[in-house]
Amino acid sequence: MKTTIDIPDATFRRAKSLAGSRGVSLRQLVAEALESEIHRETAPCGPPPWVKLAGAFGQTRAARAETHRIQRLIEEEFEAK
Repeated sequence: MKTTIDIPDATFRRAKSLAGSRGVSLRQLVAEALESEIHRETAPCGPPPWVKLAGAFGQTRAARAETHRIQRLIEEEFEAK
């Protein structure tokens, strides 16, 4: 679907540059960004179900911090694809 949107000039230039550096069109970059935002808004809150099943949170603050760090890395990796 085609639509028209107004975005600030500086944002357009940054988006165009980012799209070029990724080797994708501005259209593809915008579509992916929108999909990512929609997914983020509709994703369930809290830790994923596998964390509870695996008992990965542990009993110590350090173990919980490590689990959160690993989860962030996993999420970033999947968002990068």
